[in-house]
Amino acid sequence: MKLFTQYNRVLLLIGFFGLLVIGSLFYQTLSYYLNKQIDNYLLEELLEVQDYDHKMNIHPAPILFKDLVIEYRKVEKFRNIKIFADTVFFNPKKQITESARYLKTGVKLQDGPYNVTIITSKVESQNQVMTILLVIIIPVLVLLLILLVINRLLMRRLWDPFRQLLENIKSFNLNKERPYETISTPILEFQELNNAILDISLKVRSDFQEIKLFTENASHEMMTPLAVINAKLDTLLQSNTLGKEESDTLIDLYRATSRLTKLNQSLLLLVKIDNDLMGEKETVDLMELIEDSIVYFRELIQERDLTVFKNFQAVSVFGSRQLLEIMVNNLFSNAIRHNYEGGSISIILSHEALIFRNTSNQPELDESVFDRFSKGRDSEGTGLGLSILRQISSKHGMRLTYEFKRGDHCFIVTFKPEVSPGSLK
Repeated sequence: MKLFTQYNRVLLLIGFFGLLVIGSLFYQTLSYYLNKQIDNYLLEELLEVQDYDHKMNIHPAPILFKDLVIEYRKVEKFRNIKIFADTVFFNPKKQITESARYLKTGVKLQDGPYNVTIITSKVESQNQVMTILLVIIIPVLVLLLILLVINRLLMRRLWDPFRQLLENIKSFNLNKERPYETISTPILEFQELNNAILDISLKVRSDFQEIKLFTENASHEMMTPLAVINAKLDTLLQSNTLGKEESDTLIDLYRATSRLTKLNQSLLLLVKIDNDLMGEKETVDLMELIEDSIVYFRELIQERDLTVFKNFQAVSVFGSRQLLEIMVNNLFSNAIRHNYEGGSISIILSHEALIFRNTSNQPELDESVFDRFSKGRDSEGTGLGLSILRQISSKHGMRLTYEFKRGDHCFIVTFKPEVSPGSLK
């Protein structure tokens, strides 16, 4: 949820409950004072009832006059206790049932004590309360809405520099020479944030250039002597003047330098992947890449008498063609190298995943195979192959996993990471 949305939500909740509480208190207070006025009116009517008895010699007084209903009940003992309360009564003039307020008390008339109940309608006073409440609440609501609209426009304008900062950070690319674009804003906090980001971007670019230069120079400087060593060793191995012991020693040296060369190339590739130095991205046809890979490994497949089963759907992904070629070729190479004579390789390409499944005599692998420099005892690799593949898949928003099914090794590249690999056939 956005900060601005969260702020507006809290503001609306506070305003709504505040308006509800204030409106309720105002309604209760206004109703209380109006009830007081009705009670005073009922007392005046009680005095008129007594006047009818004493001055006009009419007892009891009429039970219906001046929009009132008066009820009498003769009692033996006079009690001068006044009770005010709300009730519901049938208005004989309007012929409807209405809410009302009554006064119940004792009076002494000429023919004895009575309990008298004087009832008057509250409809008019309630209408007055609602009218006053609406006259006050509606302008408050309108004012609140106006304040919300003004607040929204104002906050959007105030946060424009922050959104521009985010856009500049997102568009900032270490591989391009274009520097970080600063913004101009009168707000002090955003000025400080802008200056801090500018300082960080300059330092990050400087460190990145130094690391990149060091990596390229180190790789170049290492490749040159390694190439010379390999050439010299190759020349010595082809010589007929060496004995068996010297030849075996040179072969071990040749293998060691070859591994060192592969290790140097793998480390350089990892650095390039981590720093997005593998060229521009494009739409790549995976089915075409796999078909090219099958052609590339055709001789090895025939040499080991392997059977390749294919189940392809047309799938295109957006990414680095070079990295995707490395991923497909390495998965294919692993499926061939760790297979046995006369084995099989199944390649399944769907819109959900790419699966390489191969037969093998090797036991099940554990999850650590994706860790850097993790390899089996009999492996002659650098221990970086699967780590590179996982890094490539991660850079493309994919997920590389391993499963062991019915004695077969399965490497699964899931295009939609939220899909569980176990649900794929």
